[in-house]
Amino acid sequence: MALSPDDLAHIATHTLAHYSAQAEQFWSGTRDHDVSQNIDALLRYIDAPAPLAILDVGCGPGRDLRTFVNLGHHATGLEASPQFVAMARAHSGCEVLAQSFVDLDLPDARFDGIFANASLFHVPSQLLPRVLQQLHATLKSGGVLFSSNPRGEGQEGWQGGRYVVFHDLTAWRTFMADAGFMELLHYYRPEGLPRAQQPWLASVWRKLEAPT
Repeated sequence: MALSPDDLAHIATHTLAHYSAQAEQFWSGTRDHDVSQNIDALLRYIDAPAPLAILDVGCGPGRDLRTFVNLGHHATGLEASPQFVAMARAHSGCEVLAQSFVDLDLPDARFDGIFANASLFHVPSQLLPRVLQQLHATLKSGGVLFSSNPRGEGQEGWQGGRYVVFHDLTAWRTFMADAGFMELLHYYRPEGLPRAQQPWLASVWRKLEAPT
């Protein structure tokens, strides 16, 4: 069933309220997570001189913004939870765009890379093509997008106060290709475990010059 604009606004509002209500607990629980494999996967494929312009989509409290800055790059956050926006600005010192997926307003061709770590799975599948096209447009020519999402078989709906979508690789490839991206790499996380114990699907994509 198609989601109305009111439905999409409700999804965004209540998912953000879930995170905002437990912002400090979320920060305590995730600040030491090691996502260096994902950061390395993004940076490895960007064919541009440093320092790079990186957009961290769904940056949360700013853990990875700080990492990109420490690596010598220019990082910008994108976050809609007011609590996370404030925390990310304070923690990283970076610009953080206070925008939700429902109402993006991104500059054209500004970023060399996009880091979407555990964020795009909150976008309803109906809205995902538009969001990916907007991310495509904000990348420079040949720019690279990294995403990591919990994998599944297309399940979509509310889970623990958050709206979530669990894509399989085939579906994710279709969404990305339709938005004008070429696959460079995919892998499952955490490393070194049997596939059944790897709930995360990570992938890296290059912007094609025009959406297909």
